[in-house]
Amino acid sequence: MIITYLSLRNLTLVICLISVLGLVETILAQSDVPRQTVAITYPLDETINVKFRGTTLLPRLKGEAKVRRAGRRGTRVELGLEDLTRASELGGIYTTYLLWAVSPDGRVDNLGEIKRSGSGFVNSKLDVTTPLQTFALIVTAEPHFLMKIPSRMVVMENLPPQRTGGSQLSTVNVQYIGNSSDYFRDSRVPEIADRDYSDTPVSLLGARQALNLAKFAGANQDATAELQQADEDLQAAEKAWRFNQSAAEVDVLARKATSSGARAEEMAMARRAARLRREDIQRRDEALRTAEKSAESAQGEINQLRAALEREQRARELAERDMATANEQTREQRIEIARLRDELQTARAEGEAAKIKAARFEGEKQAENVRREAAQRDQQRIASQATLKQSLAKFGALKESPTGFQLALPESMWTSARSSELVATAAAKLEPLAALLASNPDYQILIEVYTDNKGDEVSLQQLTQDRARVLSERLQFAGVDPARIQANGMGASNPVTKNTTVAGRSRNRRTEITLTPIQTRSATNQ
Repeated sequence: MIITYLSLRNLTLVICLISVLGLVETILAQSDVPRQTVAITYPLDETINVKFRGTTLLPRLKGEAKVRRAGRRGTRVELGLEDLTRASELGGIYTTYLLWAVSPDGRVDNLGEIKRSGSGFVNSKLDVTTPLQTFALIVTAEPHFLMKIPSRMVVMENLPPQRTGGSQLSTVNVQYIGNSSDYFRDSRVPEIADRDYSDTPVSLLGARQALNLAKFAGANQDATAELQQADEDLQAAEKAWRFNQSAAEVDVLARKATSSGARAEEMAMARRAARLRREDIQRRDEALRTAEKSAESAQGEINQLRAALEREQRARELAERDMATANEQTREQRIEIARLRDELQTARAEGEAAKIKAARFEGEKQAENVRREAAQRDQQRIASQATLKQSLAKFGALKESPTGFQLALPESMWTSARSSELVATAAAKLEPLAALLASNPDYQILIEVYTDNKGDEVSLQQLTQDRARVLSERLQFAGVDPARIQANGMGASNPVTKNTTVAGRSRNRRTEITLTPIQTRSATNQ
């Protein structure tokens, strides 16, 4: 048993040393750099305009995106940028720009390349879709369009948007890790000649960088076949460009070369990792053999330790005899201590029971105060309800409803039977009505707009929905909390009379505002 213990201890020390050396090598090879921006939770089926700002790298950049989430079909992003310069201005290894979506949990989605052509400043657009729902948008300069991780060369990032009316969307700060590969910092990495940037297509420059990245990742050693294929694809693209083939043909060949280069890089990294794992296993096996040899040489030391152990055991037996009396005394003291602990525990339990009783009494007292205050508020609301009804009667016909009371607004408030535009006098009359509703926050407001059945169902539904929205916006503008308002366009549903006569259709075209008292907190708790 002692031999096994020493062998395992030596083996553990060797393995720990190897692990520490591997960790140091990893830290020296790459240092991840966090960056913070704002992610936006986009509401379903609503188009949000998102402004972009340029970073200190390219502060002149301007841009705007239209973002719309459509459920399982993903989130669509339509991006437009202005004053987009060549990526080469940021360094010799950058050839193009990519749009990225970054989620709060650190996932990144390459949304596509922002293409540009010519020289000077160019306006660029991009229309893409991402499966993410909450994400930040950034634009980075990259070596080619198939990069998997955004570089730290961030040139633009989104700003928190606002809904119509000033309400903020849900946002969260996001940290993501920029690509800190040694390729971006190594002075030995070859740069493309300056003259190539003004003459060579961007896609061909990206293909060259894809091949350079594959070589930097060790494809010469670990992915020779893939690297050779990428080199052949690049030569085909170079040849097409030299022989002045069409820009589209050159672009297709260059992008194929970029894809081959990215695959060579990926395979090189995967095979290198596998090779390093095999080498690590070999090192561990060697360490195990070394530890076993050390265990054999330690056999003599173990024999000496056995003799010393026997002497110690004899000395321990003598010491145990001397300790017997002391143990008996200690046992009696422990019994006394246990008795005192029981008494202390009992006292603590009684104290805790008294605290619980006092807390329960205080809670019942507070609950009674809450119920009393709620009853007072209900009495005040009932007293003020009559005054509110009297004031609302000035604006239209008022009647009771199952949930409260209902105000019917006249059809003459609209400019025509098929219009969602208010007449000037009606717009002015709505202001005091909205002020009255805003000053009575204890009522939930339901706006329901109906019309007759003359016309197709979709148009009638849209008409009533537009009217309901106009009234809701008028109330909100006057200070009514949007959370209190529910605006519904009911189309031609639920007619109050037949649509066979002009008078009947006129009665069916109606606008009803239902006020429902909001339940008090005490009633809800009960």
